[in-house]
Amino acid sequence: MVYTIIGLGNPGSEYIGTRHNVGKSMVESIKSIKSIKSIKSVKSIKSVKFVESQYFMNDSGKAVKPFIKKASDAKKLIVVHDDLDLPLGSFKISFDRGAGGHKGVLSIIKALGSQEFTRLRIGISQETSGGKLRKPKGEKEVVDFILSKFKESELKILQKLSAKISGAFLSIATVGRERAMNLFNGR
Repeated sequence: MVYTIIGLGNPGSEYIGTRHNVGKSMVESIKSIKSIKSIKSVKSIKSVKFVESQYFMNDSGKAVKPFIKKASDAKKLIVVHDDLDLPLGSFKISFDRGAGGHKGVLSIIKALGSQEFTRLRIGISQETSGGKLRKPKGEKEVVDFILSKFKESELKILQKLSAKISGAFLSIATVGRERAMNLFNGR
């Protein structure tokens, strides 16, 4: 079985460290984690391909399309991206879902002609002291927010999250997507 993993983000140094590039930066940071390397030692897995996109977020489908030749390939695709509907420090695994307003995911759905792939959605929104999401409102505010850089304290939260995400990848590859969703989405 071959897994293809892509972290969504924009190319260029000006986007490094932005909320919109969290998928891309998370995949880059976890590629070297020992448990990700151990995925390749699982007998049922032939390989793990990490796709590094040189396309802008809204053209992410162009980066994925050459690696996904048939429907069964799409089912082994894992797309890692930012999600305004989740708080910073959290993530969710989903499968066969719409784009939810994310233009990078929409580009992939259009390029593949399918939404039957796994998404690992990383929360980027802030929370109030009462635990409610504090999302930007209005198109300009959303764009300004997702293109803003993480604060140092937020980067520390993401660094801790990378170990959990590494565990989620390993679980998807070893016990299956549904079991991984049960293990990680309830946290």
